Amino acid sequence: MKSGVMSGMNTMRGAELNLLSQDDLCEIHLATMEVMRRTGVKVENDEAIDVFDGGGCIVDRKRQLVKFPSHVVEDAIRSAPSTILLAGRSPKNDMVIGGKRIAFTNFGQAIMIIDPFTGERRETTKKDIANIVLVCDALSEVSVVEGKPLVPNDVTTELESLHAAEAALTNTSKHCFGGPITKELTKLFVEMSAIIAGSKEKAKERPIWTAFVCPSSPLGLSQSCSEVIIEAASTGMPINVLSMAMAGGTTTVTLAGTLIGHNAEVLAGIVLSQLVCKGAPVIYGSSTTIMDLKSATAPVGCPEFGLISAAAAQLAQYYHLPSYVGGT
Repeated sequence: MKSGVMSGMNTMRGAELNLLSQDDLCEIHLATMEVMRRTGVKVENDEAIDVFDGGGCIVDRKRQLVKFPSHVVEDAIRSAPSTILLAGRSPKNDMVIGGKRIAFTNFGQAIMIIDPFTGERRETTKKDIANIVLVCDALSEVSVVEGKPLVPNDVTTELESLHAAEAALTNTSKHCFGGPITKELTKLFVEMSAIIAGSKEKAKERPIWTAFVCPSSPLGLSQSCSEVIIEAASTGMPINVLSMAMAGGTTTVTLAGTLIGHNAEVLAGIVLSQLVCKGAPVIYGSSTTIMDLKSATAPVGCPEFGLISAAAAQLAQYYHLPSYVGGT
């Protein structure tokens, strides 16, 4: 089992980058609580609205709006586990995340590739996923695998996340991250994991797959996002709630304001998971960046992206939650 290298501790074993003081973190938290309590989050899933309603939130069904009393949010933060086992198909590749442990993974969702054999630029395929995952499996620096490093353009669009999962799980002995994008696909992911693990009980005890969901900025949980969180929490599959807000686009242009919107979106997803099942494994995720106002794109290599990622990791540590953030 691997547990990652500790960083930011008051020893000489690691490096430390503290962008935010404890007072800064407290201010961002309090501002987030005000946004969640007064503005709320749009929730496009009726089942999720029922869960929030039963959990003490203030619900406006006509507007699909949920407002969160602070005690509901803070109770969910406390009930979420501070460390999570990300099991591999081989126990030697088990990974524990949480605290200030650091691990690395590959990036995902590419739609074009430079063919390593011909040098041709072409669309990505399911076979490419299998090849990339094989490389990641061989690299000791890659602790867990992004199970959809590429979009498989040669399969049915509605089932591409399931095809990607098959290609990933059959070519690595490490833990995988990735889709699904619907409740039905989540159930199939659970069944696939159970077949590999030997049973649903074993798959819950040693989860080999973590589901990804992305809130809809600004301040929204879509139909699919909500139903995947509910299904994952009810079956024990870890869920990574990863905001992809864009400063100057879907959130305020200031980085502090963007962190508040980002934080509200992620915490709304975490609250939903904990109301479904207290103690459900959940990860605080971020791929939040800025919007390039000249090209209207979301750059992931800009300095602001690194700053936001470092701040998001600090927020996760402030809440004692495992985190997953983009790097530059």
